[in-house]
Amino acid sequence: MRTDDFWQLIDRARADGGGEPHAVAARAVALLAERDPEDIVGYAHHQARVLSASHKVDLWGAAYLINGGVSDEGFHHFRGWLMTQGREVFARAVADPDSLAGLPQVRAASLSGEEFSGSEMLAVPWDAYRRATAAELPADREPAPVPDLNDFWDFDDEEEAKRRLPKLAALFVEPPAE
Repeated sequence: MRTDDFWQLIDRARADGGGEPHAVAARAVALLAERDPEDIVGYAHHQARVLSASHKVDLWGAAYLINGGVSDEGFHHFRGWLMTQGREVFARAVADPDSLAGLPQVRAASLSGEEFSGSEMLAVPWDAYRRATAAELPADREPAPVPDLNDFWDFDDEEEAKRRLPKLAALFVEPPAE
């Protein structure tokens, strides 16, 4: 499976499955399970690459601001949700995490407190492979590289958040008391 095929499948799942992460994931499982097992393995490989490429400190900081805090697992689930937003939104957020402030659902979450998680999306290749073959997805022979996170910053530091993610900080960081 090519990278374009990976994202086209997600786009189809988004179009057919509604906008909720669980619905997108369920439709992606159904679409992927119709394919050859090799394609499902290819999807898993691309998903691992996408998740590795998005494992960036400032994106983690963005998830932290948006969700009101986020653990390692929570950041992983946030990136699952981000996958359900499609290739363009995902790529833009990886390149510029502050761009998430432009998403209507993120803007609404600044008022509602909604949190974004897409853990179901992370299970898509395993669920599809199981459905298609009644077997477990083979382990990836080449694990995704682990990114360097030495540039961590204190996500609770409001000044640093304003410096690194000014648009998101304007939505999610309380203004100073006067």
